[in-house]
Amino acid sequence: MRPNLPPLAAVRVFEAAARHKNFTKAATELGMTQAAVSYQIKILEERVGTPLFERRARGVSLSEVGRKFAAKASEALDILGDAFSDAKGKSQDSLSISAIPTFATNALAQRLGSFQLANPSISVRVEISEILVDFATGEFDVAIRGGRGNWDGLRSHLIVPTRFTPMLSHDLAESLGGVNTPEDLFKFPFISKSDPWWTVWLKVAGIHQNKSGGTQPQHFGPQILEAQAAIAGQGVAMLTPAFFKNALANGQLIQPFELECDDGTGYWLVYPESRRNSRTVRLFKDWLLQEFSDFRTPQPKSSFDESN
Repeated sequence: MRPNLPPLAAVRVFEAAARHKNFTKAATELGMTQAAVSYQIKILEERVGTPLFERRARGVSLSEVGRKFAAKASEALDILGDAFSDAKGKSQDSLSISAIPTFATNALAQRLGSFQLANPSISVRVEISEILVDFATGEFDVAIRGGRGNWDGLRSHLIVPTRFTPMLSHDLAESLGGVNTPEDLFKFPFISKSDPWWTVWLKVAGIHQNKSGGTQPQHFGPQILEAQAAIAGQGVAMLTPAFFKNALANGQLIQPFELECDDGTGYWLVYPESRRNSRTVRLFKDWLLQEFSDFRTPQPKSSFDESN
């Protein structure tokens, strides 16, 4: 018999209450009464020997001991659940993914079908959002984020390095005599010209003077919107070519220069440390990294180091 193991039922109730920071919501999730939730937490606190929650007039909050225990309890329950799924010889039934707009629309959506064909027992849900996911809510299993891969408490795997170069429509380029040198770009409006990628690319291209394309600033946010504006002939956008291969192939966009730069960022698959043993997460991670392995092939292009 293992010593010092708390009652599993009490741990399950505590984890739900800690996640919601509310006994009533925990009771609703678990199909229990609030009194039953309070009783199970009291049992656990008696075993621990100190309060796990601080009771206040307007609700409860975790104590310092409670916060530390909650993180470990959540991880332990995830591991136990995954082990149970493996023992039954099948993965979990669903996988919820939060993805940033451009990657979701121009990369993931076009390839996700192969994952579902290979794993027909897994129901996949994708939600597009630029808001960072709070994994503590349990709503999502994994997320795809842009950045440098250094998020506390999360495991991260690089999917696509961020490379970028100016792109515009063929008709817009021809309307003012084409684009033959980087200086020619200044004949056109720059889409989202406050984007620091412009500074990076122009510096590597050898343009150091303070110029700006066009006269009216335009800010579109996600690359997918900037690309649509460029396709519509509204200006030159700084884009990641890997996401717009179809638009380049069918002539909606042109890439005037081979020069592609990077700033050390990329698109990453992230998930909580507690989910590292999830069979469903492992299946998705392995598929994703293999599916996009060609995107990580080193390019014989120039890059920019912010330390220079």
